[in-house]
Amino acid sequence: MAVKLNPHVAGMQCIRCDMLHSIDDYFEGCPACRDAGIPSSVAPHFAELPSSLEPGGISDWLSYPMASGLGEGNTPLSGIKRLADALGVGTLYTKNEFVNPAGSHKDRMATMIVQRALHIGASTVAVASTGNAGVSTAAYAARAGLECVVVTTPQITPNWRRALETHGARIIATAHPDDRWKLVREMARRGEWYPVTNYLTPPVGSNPFGVDGYRAIAFELYLQLGQAAPTDIVVPTSRGDLIWGIAKGYVDLQAAGLIRSLPRVHAVEPLPRIARALAGQGMTGSCPGSTSMVSISGDTVTYQSLKALEMTRSSAVAVTDAEVAADQALLGREGLYLERSSVAAFSGLRRLLAQCAVPRDARVVLLATSHGYKEEALYPAHLDAVDISEFAIDWSPSANIVARQ
Repeated sequence: MAVKLNPHVAGMQCIRCDMLHSIDDYFEGCPACRDAGIPSSVAPHFAELPSSLEPGGISDWLSYPMASGLGEGNTPLSGIKRLADALGVGTLYTKNEFVNPAGSHKDRMATMIVQRALHIGASTVAVASTGNAGVSTAAYAARAGLECVVVTTPQITPNWRRALETHGARIIATAHPDDRWKLVREMARRGEWYPVTNYLTPPVGSNPFGVDGYRAIAFELYLQLGQAAPTDIVVPTSRGDLIWGIAKGYVDLQAAGLIRSLPRVHAVEPLPRIARALAGQGMTGSCPGSTSMVSISGDTVTYQSLKALEMTRSSAVAVTDAEVAADQALLGREGLYLERSSVAAFSGLRRLLAQCAVPRDARVVLLATSHGYKEEALYPAHLDAVDISEFAIDWSPSANIVARQ
């Protein structure tokens, strides 16, 4: 089946200056804003939005509507009533993006980018990644019969490397993390690789067609929660692809007349990057620091993050590794083993409540972007042997319980 662009996409629009450009790949953002020294992303512009949204109809709202066949999207919600009661909020859910086929929200981006690559005849997609983005891209490229190059660092963990190799990706490790972007930039500008992620400093967002896929999360929440629509959505944020996509999805629902008001879509970071930008540092500086929340690490901020907060009248907070470590265990007691970068959304909610940025009667959704099984181990790789003499063991067929003496 031939891949086709949604016929309602009329161009690519700058999210800052609103200039409408022809349909093309703008990996380096809006040309006019770039020339002005203000790097800004573009997004597919829909000349017309559907008048309704029904189950099974989300693809009509996306720039590339063909499903991959792997089964991405339509991720479930988990209610967390005990923690909602403890925090004093009305309702609390996680949106479980870790059930996507490759295990994270990045699948939504990867399936769109692969469709775009097929549409324009690209043969190789490339991503600078040490984790989720690389694995998702490799999986969807393999599904589509495309070559995939993952530019990473020598420190990539064995579980990530094995996943990439299993999907048939070519892995290139650069000596310095910033060299990943340089290599992708060079090969993209030469037309040899079709890029998935940003490669500029200061950065723009990832591939615009890929980011468009995150709008589907807003559409799914609209269908899943109905009249109990969320008042607040809390999103782990690095360079803002996810938070922008969710915010834009809700703006489009409002433009189509399907909702009256927008939820607040808050950003949670491991470092106060957005706060510094909003305080006057701008987007061209950096916020150095280290964190165990590797999926949302980095020292830069993008305009799309700031725009998402502006559109939804929302806040950004930074959380610490210590807070996230404690909350990871707390969520684990609720049956949710989340990557520390995902746990950041819950830790951030605490801070947002303390700052009165989220009201106490709020209906809250946390984006659970990936599960904890993907993380590098924090514990020893071995377990100490147990002396079984401390147990009374009945091996009779009727006994299936090991009882401690």
